[in-house]
Amino acid sequence: MVLKGNRYKKEKKTVKNTFSNAWNGIWYTFNNEINLKIHMLAAILVLIGAYILELNYYEIIICMLLIGLVISFELINTLVEMIIDLVSPKYNELAGMIKDVAAGAVLVISITALIIGIAIFLPKILIYIGLWY
Repeated sequence: MVLKGNRYKKEKKTVKNTFSNAWNGIWYTFNNEINLKIHMLAAILVLIGAYILELNYYEIIICMLLIGLVISFELINTLVEMIIDLVSPKYNELAGMIKDVAAGAVLVISITALIIGIAIFLPKILIYIGLWY
């Protein structure tokens, strides 16, 4: 995918185009950022686990919300990195710190999702394997 700065000035704004543009951004990030692939794999495993362990409606809603947040934060982190690379192509200590802060935000939401996931899944797993009643 080639990024074009003038795309929006020439493109007719339709619902189809806006969804297409959003999908292009997700696909670009998926193809270029290993962490998004890891998050997507984790999301698939969570959804499979939710099905196997028969999570209730509210537990599934919480899992879906967390999946959306983690993936969104990863997309925003990629956005921040791209903007920094665009405005500061040479090494700059502040630019590096901005990237680190954005990555830190992804780490915080990922750890939060992991902790909540453990709180939801651990009791269900223990019951499923017969170690807790």
